[in-house]
Amino acid sequence: MVEQGGPEEADEEPLVGAAIDVGSTSVHLLVAEIRGHVLEPVHDESAFLRLGDHLSTRELLGEDTRDELIGTLEAQVATARRLGAVDVTVVATEPLRRAADALRVVHEAAEATGVPIHVLEHGEEGILTLLGVTGGVPVEDDVVVVDIGGGSSEIVVVGPRQPAFARGIRVGAARLVAALVEHDPPRPAELAALHAEAARKIADAPAAHPTSIVVVGGTASNLVKIIPDAQEDRLLTRERLHEAVDLLAESTAEELVALHNVRPVRARILSGGAAIVLAILEHYGLDGLEVSEAGIRDGTLFAVDRAGPEWRDQLRRLAQGWGTNGHVPGG
Repeated sequence: MVEQGGPEEADEEPLVGAAIDVGSTSVHLLVAEIRGHVLEPVHDESAFLRLGDHLSTRELLGEDTRDELIGTLEAQVATARRLGAVDVTVVATEPLRRAADALRVVHEAAEATGVPIHVLEHGEEGILTLLGVTGGVPVEDDVVVVDIGGGSSEIVVVGPRQPAFARGIRVGAARLVAALVEHDPPRPAELAALHAEAARKIADAPAAHPTSIVVVGGTASNLVKIIPDAQEDRLLTRERLHEAVDLLAESTAEELVALHNVRPVRARILSGGAAIVLAILEHYGLDGLEVSEAGIRDGTLFAVDRAGPEWRDQLRRLAQGWGTNGHVPGG
């Protein structure tokens, strides 16, 4: 598995940075102290705006949703500044890649907050997720890192002799469930359809022979909550996932929230997330994978700390990691 950190971080003076991620399900702020390859969270909050839902039947966010998003960003930027963040970086993924009024959102949000929004390409999103998982520590084994979002999934393959390669696939937990599930709990035929469609989409994932897979994202983290053994080791195996699917087939979203502490916004889409995770394991021929709490926000903090304002231009090199002296291979 991928490990972060090392003894050299102890003597570094930490800076406080902030990253905000505008995703299909939530707008998420992370404020953290950055010490080399290690983050120490100071504040973590989410606003569940479900922007992807607004795009499911039309390609516009619309005025009300734009106003809600901009108000959320204003509040989160103010929180980050109050907590001492030197840099505040806002990144946006699938909803602003899709929305016809995305340019208007970007312009109005920058005026309101004083912070630009970086609308990421799929490859950039994948590499930031990779950096979140590795912390910039050079990778020693062939690894696949997957970020399962609401509207899309980003898959990155990397290894000591394999430059990072990222691909975005338009299959996310919320998108899958919205298209194929009408009942709560989902019926057997609907669960079978989720699995088939997830497998069809994941067939386009980058070819690799990884020794390990790490998956991130709120849906994966909430899957762990409904699997008792996974709460101990944060591993999702095929056997455990099939048990989870059986539970999802007999539990309403309301029951998942009450009995397993699943976030309400995630409960309805867990069946889609389980289908995607199973498809990933089948595609790469492994029996299990690790769920990490790190992700795109963590990676953004590391990238900005290491490369400064030019971080987007440096992502390909940053993906391979850097040593104790801060040297980036190829730099």
